[in-house]
Amino acid sequence: MAEAVYCTARQRAILTVIIECYIATGEPVGSATIARLQAPDGRLTETHGAAAGISPATIRNEMTELVAAGLLEQPHTSAGRVPTARAFRMYVEELSGGKSPRIAAARLSERSRSQIDSNFVGLAGTQAVLQRTSHVLATLSSGVGVAIAAVTEGDQLEHVHFSRLAESRVLAVVVTRSGLVRDRVLALDRDLSLRELETAANFLNENFRGWSVERVRAEIARMVERERSEYQRLLGQVQQLWARTVPEAEPPVHAVYVEGVANLISNERDAGRMREVLVALEEKQRLVELLNAYIDAKQESVRVVFDLEEQAPEMAGLVLIAAPATVAGESRGTVGVIGPKRMHYEHTMNAVSYISRVFERMLHPNG
Repeated sequence: MAEAVYCTARQRAILTVIIECYIATGEPVGSATIARLQAPDGRLTETHGAAAGISPATIRNEMTELVAAGLLEQPHTSAGRVPTARAFRMYVEELSGGKSPRIAAARLSERSRSQIDSNFVGLAGTQAVLQRTSHVLATLSSGVGVAIAAVTEGDQLEHVHFSRLAESRVLAVVVTRSGLVRDRVLALDRDLSLRELETAANFLNENFRGWSVERVRAEIARMVERERSEYQRLLGQVQQLWARTVPEAEPPVHAVYVEGVANLISNERDAGRMREVLVALEEKQRLVELLNAYIDAKQESVRVVFDLEEQAPEMAGLVLIAAPATVAGESRGTVGVIGPKRMHYEHTMNAVSYISRVFERMLHPNG
């Protein structure tokens, strides 16, 4: 954990102005820029109060102190300064806490809330909401939108479908009541006809809808032991299909949605390292592990993580803003944004907070 840095109220206010100017322009910020913002037509607001009415010479002195504290750095020969990772951490802490917190779902602009709500009209089910979430977050943040469905213990079966692809090859699709969809191509020991596949799917759907997938496996095994003759042959086919569709030793399955990767490319000059980032994002299980390492399903607030490289070295220089999505107190997944340090934190954090609450409204409307 980074060592705490003491700053006066004036230094914090100046640092806030520098960070917000840098986020807006991407250019180093000099004392002259801060002085201009103090003019009647400038952009200093009440949140920057302690930075108002300061002479350029005093601003320069305070910026020198901020450089010494490791909060500002000078890129190349520019006269301006840019915030360090430590400065961004301090800025986020100020947004979330302090005397006037600026992070809350209700603080998201009416325009952004309306844009989000319109994107979710007509959707139903966890999977559909999560899939749309990654798109909406990528659009709002200009970063990578991420949505991951949680694995629910004892998730209940809703529907099974088998399609014959070729001899001894079958596409199996299992839909659970949480909205999770598993699809798998099966290589069978012997070929099954379309009629046999349909009969097996009907048997599972008619007898086990609403059962947990673990109970389905155990019950079919018991039925095979108990039954004989032609009925046993049918059960044997069902058992083979189910065992290969949902293997007993199968690792947890997550539905992962990622959108907006191209946004990162436009924000990164190091094309070689960006390729590593793209590979990491495409490896969905790696992404699940990354979010699980930082996001606690029991937390209620948005979390901002700067040290992603501790879990994934290729993510150095990127920031994760994420929150758990819950319905009736039960975790349904995680939603978030991965982007560069130069990000509009207040807007993105409030958007993630608002969307994490969309789940409760859409999937538990009468709660």
